[in-house]
Amino acid sequence: MKKQKVVFLDRDGVINRDSPEYIKSWSEFEFLPGSLEALKQLTLNGFTIIVITNQSVIHRKMVSVKTLETIHAKMKEAVQSNGGEIKDIFFCPHLPEEGCDCRKPKPGLIYNARKKYGIDLETSIMVGDSAKDIQCARNAGCGCAILVQTGNGVAAETLLKERRIHPDFVARDLLAAVNWIIARNHLKAHPVRS
Repeated sequence: MKKQKVVFLDRDGVINRDSPEYIKSWSEFEFLPGSLEALKQLTLNGFTIIVITNQSVIHRKMVSVKTLETIHAKMKEAVQSNGGEIKDIFFCPHLPEEGCDCRKPKPGLIYNARKKYGIDLETSIMVGDSAKDIQCARNAGCGCAILVQTGNGVAAETLLKERRIHPDFVARDLLAAVNWIIARNHLKAHPVRS
């Protein structure tokens, strides 16, 4: 049986433009340059894409679960019409102070995805724009963690250095991260013989 290749993606600041006011409707959702192409390339290269996102807008009473699901459905449709596919989306609705197991940097969302899809976390990849994303990848036991410099990525680099947590790769944006993932996967599949 062929092993599935899984890439976990954060949403805000990775796929779409982040906002300090939060994304509360589809009209506020804006794909970052190159992100639709990145999702298409992952799909074409046989990767399973799963979005892992903190969405405290729910418990902040700024957005209903129904509205969030509408945003996600429209995001998936836009990705699909561009040749990509998001397999699933796992979100945490809680506030930081609620102490749940699913809010990144805790690994609960990734564990939920593993349980649902039988994912081998050691071969999985997490891409995010915050220190929380990279810490979540490490806490979950993901084989690779990539930081993108869009969103909060530049501030996250400083924070990660202070905490002595090192991403496996730092990319300009999601498309650069995906190009690296595909090249790395190609090398693993076709090792160079000396």
